[in-house]
Amino acid sequence: MKDQILQVNDLKTYFFTASGVAKAVDGVSFSMSRGQIMGIVGESGSGKSVTASSLIRLLPKTGKIVEGEIIFDGREIQSLSNRELRKLRGSEISMIFQDPMTSLDPVFKVGEQMVGQIRTHQNITRQEAWNIGAEMLRQVGIPEPEARMNSYPHELSGGMCQRVIIAMAMSCQPKFMIADEPTTALDVTVQAQILSLLKKLRDEKNMSILLITHNLGIVWEMCDAVMVMYGGTTVEHTKMETLYSNPLHPYTWGLLDSVPRLSAEPADELKAIPGQPPDLRLTGGCCAFYNRCPYVREICTKEVPPLVEVEPGHLVACHRQNGKEVLIRGEVNENA
Repeated sequence: MKDQILQVNDLKTYFFTASGVAKAVDGVSFSMSRGQIMGIVGESGSGKSVTASSLIRLLPKTGKIVEGEIIFDGREIQSLSNRELRKLRGSEISMIFQDPMTSLDPVFKVGEQMVGQIRTHQNITRQEAWNIGAEMLRQVGIPEPEARMNSYPHELSGGMCQRVIIAMAMSCQPKFMIADEPTTALDVTVQAQILSLLKKLRDEKNMSILLITHNLGIVWEMCDAVMVMYGGTTVEHTKMETLYSNPLHPYTWGLLDSVPRLSAEPADELKAIPGQPPDLRLTGGCCAFYNRCPYVREICTKEVPPLVEVEPGHLVACHRQNGKEVLIRGEVNENA
């Protein structure tokens, strides 16, 4: 594809710990085109953030990409030197991290950190970088941006720190942005402003965005395509509209059923997926979702379901939803 900017093939990222090997990402594949916004959804521990961090090789010492291929704009990320990787981060790929309070250096003022990043990737003067930084703070809705440039991170609220991180990520106008829960610490009004700004950047700069979120409402508002992850693997991958109109994986059904609805009666109980996510040290021999799935069969406990294209552009990893057998949402499981 001419407009393809990212191709990930069979990515496996494991964490090697004293208690065993945790398969945080275990065989994930997907691609993205220029100007596309793709969402990754799933519970905590499903592998969303590790997948994103793997794309720029930003992993802790215990983490390692053991297999797979990551091709960004024609370059294989795995083959890049540390110097080439540092140049790529920030200028071509930016990342909005999940925890704003640990993403800023507490001993440097906000302006110093923004100017340093901008000048690392652009051949401009300090004053020009300062002006760009102040303008980006203004765009993300921070009042009196010039004053905030002279503030230390501890003088700002968590929400304001998050907006600073977003401004820094956008300051070099990257081709590709990874947004890991970018609006977690923000109120709904500022959240809407940030999402609107991200879409504006996509439209004006043809920037691709990989959006990691728990909020399915944000997915509906922002994304063109969605990948649902569970236990370090992809369980469903399709267009955003299809995920809502024709979801096929039992885990996706559980996620959608868990969303509160305005039409619900006050006495109605909130639905939740029973059980807990799997121990990633023990996955890989069966369907990771089998012990929480109301449609489980014996094969689910013995074999890993392959990711199958059951209809054009709609991939699902389920033994009972493979294109030949069709699982009906809500049907009674005779094997239960």
